[in-house]
Amino acid sequence: MLKWAIIFAVIALLAGALGFSGVAAGAAGIAKFLFVLFLIVAAIFIVLALLGIGAARDVLK
Repeated sequence: MLKWAIIFAVIALLAGALGFSGVAAGAAGIAKFLFVLFLIVAAIFIVLALLGIGAARDVLK
């Protein structure tokens, strides 16, 4: 998910540099959404790992 956020951020930068403001705004919006979603999922996994619940503990080892 973070990989896709970075890809859309790069697309937004390139589109903005080339003057495609509509495409740049759309790609930036998608990148922001994916980054926030990544942060939420990461926080959930960290809390689950700290509590020692299920497979989340194995993922972060």
